[in-house]
Amino acid sequence: MPCHRLAVEEESKERLDKYVAERMPDLSRSRVQRLIESGDIRVNGEVKKASSSVAVGDLIRVHIPPEEPDLPTAEEIPLDVIYEDEDLLVVNKPPGLVVHPAPGHPSGTLVNALLAHRLDIARADANPQRPGIVHRLDADTSGLLVVAANQETQSALQAQFKAREVEKVYLALLHGHLTPAHAAIEAPIARDPHHRKRMGVVHGGRYARTEYRVREHLGDFTLVEAKLITGRTHQLRVHFVSIGHPIVGDEKYGRRREEIRAPRQLLHAQRLTFTHPRTGERVTFEAELPSDFRRVLASLRAEDAGDAL
Repeated sequence: MPCHRLAVEEESKERLDKYVAERMPDLSRSRVQRLIESGDIRVNGEVKKASSSVAVGDLIRVHIPPEEPDLPTAEEIPLDVIYEDEDLLVVNKPPGLVVHPAPGHPSGTLVNALLAHRLDIARADANPQRPGIVHRLDADTSGLLVVAANQETQSALQAQFKAREVEKVYLALLHGHLTPAHAAIEAPIARDPHHRKRMGVVHGGRYARTEYRVREHLGDFTLVEAKLITGRTHQLRVHFVSIGHPIVGDEKYGRRREEIRAPRQLLHAQRLTFTHPRTGERVTFEAELPSDFRRVLASLRAEDAGDAL
């Protein structure tokens, strides 16, 4: 917990809250007032009122505890539920939807939608900012997510992910004519040392393996089915760009100049297989490609057909 000391060295009749706020610009005056009320700001070891005046020789100690983030609230956001029972839900996340609240996205997330759909999900995680969340998809990635409705289910599903017992299959549209028709990409992933907001293939990074097979060649593009064997951050995006075939529409890892207009990174979590924690049954769910992805494919197929004439 950060602790700061302010020594009043010259005559002043300023209010305590104003004096501290002016000398600690990172703190708003309202935050200073809350700290005074909670006893985290003391003058000569004593709790004072915000309106009390400071004097020469006063020693002000300021303790700054971490602020508790606001808890997510229920919001009526459309939710495509593929499957639901007392223990879990499988949802088809649309592109553009952030999974859980984070800096820059305090609301309007999948978690907010889930809380409106089922309030009991709020008790499904020790971390109240992401109740029920077992795994994530990037905001612009569409497709399947399994969500736990209680802590027992969440723990069981997290154990399956850790043991690589969950099968995750994606569809991705890549730049270029990818060969061979099926292969594995094994390349370690870590934070890019040159671009701290990106991941990259880095010597000494965490082991990562992606298996793919080509579904369709469409001119200078390739539609692939990719299976995640590991689940590293941005794994598919990093692995495909590392072999010279970035995902179409990927603003972070893709090409600066796109040959086609893509609404977002064309990556879709199509199939999800796991063992249901209560029944022990192996279950598989699938989600169709969203309309924006289908429109791009239809346009490329039409161009291919025209070129063949």
